Amino acid sequence: MPIQRLIVVADAHLGAVPASVEEALLHLLDELPKLGDGLLLNGDLFAFWFSYRRAIPRSGVRVLTRLAALARRFPVLMTGGNRDRWGESFWEGELGIRFSAEELEFPLGHGRVVARHGDGIAEPTRRQALKHWIVGHPLTSAGYRALPPDLGFWLGARMGGRVDQSARAERLRDKAASLQHRWAERRLQNAAPGTLLVLGHTHRPVSAELLPRRRYLNPGAWLDGHRYAIATDASVTLMQYPG
Repeated sequence: MPIQRLIVVADAHLGAVPASVEEALLHLLDELPKLGDGLLLNGDLFAFWFSYRRAIPRSGVRVLTRLAALARRFPVLMTGGNRDRWGESFWEGELGIRFSAEELEFPLGHGRVVARHGDGIAEPTRRQALKHWIVGHPLTSAGYRALPPDLGFWLGARMGGRVDQSARAERLRDKAASLQHRWAERRLQNAAPGTLLVLGHTHRPVSAELLPRRRYLNPGAWLDGHRYAIATDASVTLMQYPG
């Protein structure tokens, strides 16, 4: 049966945020069966994630076990973010989570969800656009896979070990959010009525009906006040946990 009530979480950046951010997410996951019947993790769950064929990072393992348990009860879906899209077969094979490195489409009630993290579609500077291209290039991940796991995870922690919350970074996120909003308008013009387009990445919460029966949702960043969203085929509600 299609999901009727979808919980959407994005941009937790676990591993680069205070432990309280992960604790709050664990509490939400414990309560999730009372809140909805499906979960979408829309990118950047971790500050850095890379799955080798026989090794994964230790950080966030409590979240992984909760997700595996939830995936046995109802659909759990995940898009890759610019920090954690290199999961290969791990998410589906080991945890039972439907995963796409780029974009997912799935039914929600009588409508449909199109979900992607949002990096690469509205980068506010050329430098960030270039960085996105380099990080996402297959040769980059192939070269990284050649590193010993301990060294690879150490480098990943160095690169993704903090969330920039400077005034300049916030201005760039505002600009990216504006560009992303315009991109969403263009994407929804060709979408069927009943489509919900879900993006993340900018950390800016948005719920807007951009065209009749075609909505755009960014739940905001979990790391920023434990933001998430609840969506049905008829409504979208921006939330903060607890609340």
